[in-house]
Amino acid sequence: MRTIRWGILGCGDVTEVKSGPGMAQAANSALVAVMRRNGELAKSYAERNGVPRWYDDADKLINDPEVDVVYIATRPDSHKEYVLRCAAAGKPVLVEKPVARTYADAEAMLEACRKAGVPLWVAYYRRAMPLFLKVKELVDGGAIGKVRYGVIHHQEATPAEGFEALPASWRYVPEIGGGGVFVDIGSHALDFMDALFGPARDVRGIATNQAGLYAAEDTVTACVAFDRGIQVSGTWNFAAYENYERTWIVGDKGEVSFSFYTPRPIELKTLEGKQSFDIGFPKHVHQPLIQSIVDEMNGQGTCPSGGESGIRANWIIDQVLADYRSVHGIRL
Repeated sequence: MRTIRWGILGCGDVTEVKSGPGMAQAANSALVAVMRRNGELAKSYAERNGVPRWYDDADKLINDPEVDVVYIATRPDSHKEYVLRCAAAGKPVLVEKPVARTYADAEAMLEACRKAGVPLWVAYYRRAMPLFLKVKELVDGGAIGKVRYGVIHHQEATPAEGFEALPASWRYVPEIGGGGVFVDIGSHALDFMDALFGPARDVRGIATNQAGLYAAEDTVTACVAFDRGIQVSGTWNFAAYENYERTWIVGDKGEVSFSFYTPRPIELKTLEGKQSFDIGFPKHVHQPLIQSIVDEMNGQGTCPSGGESGIRANWIIDQVLADYRSVHGIRL
């Protein structure tokens, strides 16, 4: 099999451990080029990680003939522009989540890749991680019987010192990220529910800002109806007293619970008793998804997070945040 050569647009913090090393360590895969607008930072990343080439110009990396696939790890407000450039250059592309600030932009990105005949993948890497594959195995295999509903609970504390103690980040600026932390990391949970139950059919939600620390929403409650009448409710609050998150999937014969963002054991509870599965997270959490992309490009399988499924979380988010965006005059 051929070696798939990766280039990264936006070699920031997210690529240091989560993704960049995974591209170098996956089988038949190599990281050959990185780009950052600050050339000194791009050069530093390349030198520290043994990457042969670095750029401070996105088009130079995209058009590098030795780059087979581009990974876009920039802010969400630039995703559409870079995906369209990759499509025009005939380059397959993996884009960070959320795919874009809105579902309309995400659709345009997918359509551009379709017309160009190049794959679009989305970095919903939990679809390929062993812990979440085990959850899917338990649910699909009938361990909890027929699924009735799901519950997502996610809360995080804000620093006692207030907003000034929060790291400067696009995650609090809707015009950049499409919303707040709910959009940034809550999208992982919405996407995984899609992986379990298929496309959402109906969405109801309320978003507010309780703490008033920034422009984006900090509190969201939503209910999403999937195929087979399965309903998943969720509450996200980023102004609580402590960090805690857990998700439950309940069936007519039991329940399975797990955490999205910390490697806590999966718990299976039925009338026969309880079981625990301590699987943990891989060191480089993107690597299993990266491997699936490399394998797909070599004709050896299919990545579980393609563009068609990857943009559907954006559709859910748009429904949930529509009123909040309208009331607060947020234009995307």
